[in-house]
Amino acid sequence: MRRDMNPDNSAQLIEQVMQAISTRTPLRIRGGDSKLALGRVVDAEPLDTRKHRDIVSYDPTELVITARAGTPLAELNAVLDAAGQMLPCEPPAFGGAATVGGMVASGLSGPRRPWAGSVRDFVLGCRAITGNGKHVRFGGEVMKNVAGYDVSRLLTGSYGCLGLITEVSLKVLPKPRATVHLELETDVANALSKLGEWRRAGLPIAGACYTSNMLHLRIEGGNGSVRAARELIGGEEADDTFWTALREFRLPFFDGRDPLWRISLPPSAPVIDLPGDTLLDWGGAQRWLTTSAPADELRQIAQSHGGHATAFRSHETNEPFHPLPAPLLRYHRQLKQRLDPHGIFSPGRIYAEI
Repeated sequence: MRRDMNPDNSAQLIEQVMQAISTRTPLRIRGGDSKLALGRVVDAEPLDTRKHRDIVSYDPTELVITARAGTPLAELNAVLDAAGQMLPCEPPAFGGAATVGGMVASGLSGPRRPWAGSVRDFVLGCRAITGNGKHVRFGGEVMKNVAGYDVSRLLTGSYGCLGLITEVSLKVLPKPRATVHLELETDVANALSKLGEWRRAGLPIAGACYTSNMLHLRIEGGNGSVRAARELIGGEEADDTFWTALREFRLPFFDGRDPLWRISLPPSAPVIDLPGDTLLDWGGAQRWLTTSAPADELRQIAQSHGGHATAFRSHETNEPFHPLPAPLLRYHRQLKQRLDPHGIFSPGRIYAEI
């Protein structure tokens, strides 16, 4: 499916970028502002992408969809759903506010991420306006187009610091033939033990979250494998309400204004014993924690277990992202200098130095 898209607002976006370059005016790239609280506060003029929208092409037989940055993610999901397909990393739509460009720029993935892959894994290519005002294309619409540096994947998770994403080509997949949602009441230690056991057994798990003494599981795949896994695991069947609420941050756990941290750890890492509530997602690899513990303490604990800690509400610390080692920070600076030599795109959004 290829559509005669309108509106294409790229000319106006390029004009705004060129004006910012000439006056050295910092720009804060924004779509639906659904992720405004993530990262450091940026004092810059907003550059709105929402008028640059719509689906450029979609070929269900090739499992590829291309959309402009301002396209609502909910709209893209609806088109895929009608064709029996999906974006497997299931990024949050934030009540319809999230855009395709913001999805890629933030790189946030949903509950299926450990089993299906991250947003970055499904980005085939993109178009972007660089810090020199050039509208360039990176990558393509096929997985084997990987000549040179894969800049499209570098832009994923860059929070707009490297350039203005205008268009994205994404790999999609068919929806699973069978899905079962299960709930098992247990303690956290047993939940982690069971998850390790099922992981080694190769069960078709596509979601595993523990909260409030309940282990929630999503089993996906062929009818036979799902049926066999369901009989082995046991528990009570449920609908998909929990998984939608988890993906969209609408669970009661995420309510309130307490400091909220996302701690990434190996799934086998022990439970971190700190005051506050904990929710374990991604089979234990992503741990959400509401706590008033100091940032340095949380990061030291996470690092000691081979992980890192990120403040999900940016106003809780001046440095919400886990500090980078000096060599890696140097590479980030060099990349920023190459793609955004005048430093106009979201300066300091991730780290003060970039």
